[in-house]
Amino acid sequence: MITGLSGNELFCLNEKGYTPGNLVIGNSVFSLGFVGSLTSGLKTLGGGEIHELTELIREGREMAYMRMIEEARRHVGAGVTGVTNQLIFHDTNVEYLAIGSAVHRDGESNKDIPFSTSANGQELYCQLDCGFHPLRFVFGNVAYSIGIGGGVMGTLRSLKAGEVVEFSQMLNKTRHLAIERISHEAKEAGANAVLGIQTTIAPLLGMQEMVMTGTASFHEGLPAQFSEVPITSDLTNEEMWNVIALGYCPIRLVMGVSIFSIGFAGGLKAMFKSFVRGEIKELTYMIYQARVKALSMIAEDAENFGADEVVGVKTYVYDLGGGMVELLAIGTGIKKLPNIKVHSPLLIPQAIIRDSETFTNRAATQATLARQSTVSTDFGD
Repeated sequence: MITGLSGNELFCLNEKGYTPGNLVIGNSVFSLGFVGSLTSGLKTLGGGEIHELTELIREGREMAYMRMIEEARRHVGAGVTGVTNQLIFHDTNVEYLAIGSAVHRDGESNKDIPFSTSANGQELYCQLDCGFHPLRFVFGNVAYSIGIGGGVMGTLRSLKAGEVVEFSQMLNKTRHLAIERISHEAKEAGANAVLGIQTTIAPLLGMQEMVMTGTASFHEGLPAQFSEVPITSDLTNEEMWNVIALGYCPIRLVMGVSIFSIGFAGGLKAMFKSFVRGEIKELTYMIYQARVKALSMIAEDAENFGADEVVGVKTYVYDLGGGMVELLAIGTGIKKLPNIKVHSPLLIPQAIIRDSETFTNRAATQATLARQSTVSTDFGD
């Protein structure tokens, strides 16, 4: 037996009646060609989703996942934990790779693989202790272009400092597509929650892909409304356990996007001021205002879904080039729900001790980044 489970994971799964099985793998190598032909090329000028590329990537991810599940069936497992779904570039081709660790349960032998989950053994322990039963690994993705102006008005407005509303609306709508799609996939699986969502934004052939992965799950104590619009949460399952122990339950992943331009005049002022020491007040104020706008958007989003508070908020700043800056805020709205409780009075230490990385290959990482940069340049031209 060869497993990807760590010692801490083995202990946690044993506490819930599971034993380790083999590492299971599925993959598929695709040629991305010219990325959706001339139609996609034209769409990149205005910004927004590139539907052809989204679907191509989704097809590859799903194919790799299903092949991993088929391998797990051959091992007659009770489930697959720690599922990841990666993109690996091989020159101008991309490999979709799905990996997980099969687990067994005493007295069970099921070729249908009752569940698959992005949660590792420790996270699965916490999830089960909260009463959430995993159903299947799910993802939602969107491939998109930032564009060259979000339309003529966006281009003109980027000449002066302040928010570029057209850009903000376009990227906010595009990024929320990933939430909608992972939620829809979970609903199709019969889930009323998507837990442990992880969000990745990565460059892809001169464009970008945003993908959310998580576990479609079911809790019998949740109100019926969540069967129509499942809970979405990017709290770790350990964090979720603590939140539920305090009487709350995650209900909605919330996100806000704000695009600001330093403007032509602002750029010149900042350039001249950079020759001397001291604060560049124009940039300080602009980035502060962008953060405030992004945070106000997640507060409004959370209120619309009936959340009492927003926790685990993280903010990120991205330089989009051309004097444009994106501020992204993301967190999880929580609400008091009396029927959702933890089973154990305390989490066991093995569920919260992080495993240390024991192997690092920075040379390979740098080579991969260099190849992606080369591929992006080739296709961009």
